[in-house]
Amino acid sequence: MKALVELIAKALVDHPDEVVVNETQEGKTIRITLHVAPSDMGKVIGKRGRIAKAIRSVVKAAASRDDLRVDVDIE
Repeated sequence: MKALVELIAKALVDHPDEVVVNETQEGKTIRITLHVAPSDMGKVIGKRGRIAKAIRSVVKAAASRDDLRVDVDIE
């Protein structure tokens, strides 16, 4: 899941070298935290949060195959 979020985020931002993705797992729940440069925050969130919602949907769909729950936080 970490690699998927990192791939999507690096494709969206102007500064892909500043993308940092952290992943922690507690039981069947995976928490992914995405850090980007402050100037790229709008590109990752999108208008009315549409891009952020799309990223979360793709990751949740990938995780449902393995019967996992995923939370994606953008900071």
